[in-house]
Amino acid sequence: MAKQKVTKTNAVRLLDQQKIDYNIIEYSIEDNQVDGVAVAQKIGHPVSHVFKTLVATAGTGKYFVFVIPVSQELNLKACAKVAGEKKIEMLHVKDLLPTTGYIRGGCSPIGMKKRFPTFIDASALALEYIVVSAGKIGMQIVLNPNDLIRVTYGNFEKLTV
Repeated sequence: MAKQKVTKTNAVRLLDQQKIDYNIIEYSIEDNQVDGVAVAQKIGHPVSHVFKTLVATAGTGKYFVFVIPVSQELNLKACAKVAGEKKIEMLHVKDLLPTTGYIRGGCSPIGMKKRFPTFIDASALALEYIVVSAGKIGMQIVLNPNDLIRVTYGNFEKLTV
């Protein structure tokens, strides 16, 4: 049987360029359930291993990427501190595509239009693998957390409430 052809998103192309091991998981989006907990259930991975990508801003031109478990909430004060800012706020959904190149529900920490400071929740350190968006709704990437740090030039930090 022929291997199914996977759509190459910016995230997948970047992982290939940097020769980083990963697996792709595609899932049905017909029921419009794209929240992270529902995605974890659909793909059969523990919720603790599935991470969401959130983008915040500290004003014009200052953007930060935070990757946290899908069942957790971002601690904006802790995030501002690790980002070296007094205050940050979530980026408005309308600004997500023009800023990152990705849409809500399909935002990957890998392969954004520009490289932004990226922080991954420290809980990922205890995991053999994590699952993040591959850059489109219905597609996830499974990879080692240290490889995600390497490809995003990120840091592990405590980011959740």
